[in-house]
Amino acid sequence: MADPKTGIVRERGHHLEGKTLSGKVLVFPSGKASSAVQMDGLVKLLLNNKAPAAMIVKDVEPVLVGSAVLTRIPLVDRLETDPFEAIRSGDFVKVDADNGIVTLTRGESP
Repeated sequence: MADPKTGIVRERGHHLEGKTLSGKVLVFPSGKASSAVQMDGLVKLLLNNKAPAAMIVKDVEPVLVGSAVLTRIPLVDRLETDPFEAIRSGDFVKVDADNGIVTLTRGESP
């Protein structure tokens, strides 16, 4: 996933390779790898102040929910609109996980 000290995606060939997750809203289809990897990765990012600001997941599983709760990273899923169709890189995205609301503004974040 991402380097825990820098927050930069290091997975070769990944479309986010070389970009930071730190402070960004991360949009992804589902969790990947084992539960320990997901939990450990998010905790290490958090401990280094490089965690994503929030996560929008199309198909979430219990381990990822537990990881979000443990790290206090807001997470939403099952949005009415497909996030992969609605959100583009560079958009400003605000996530209100308590109410399941995502607000989108086109263009670079302010």
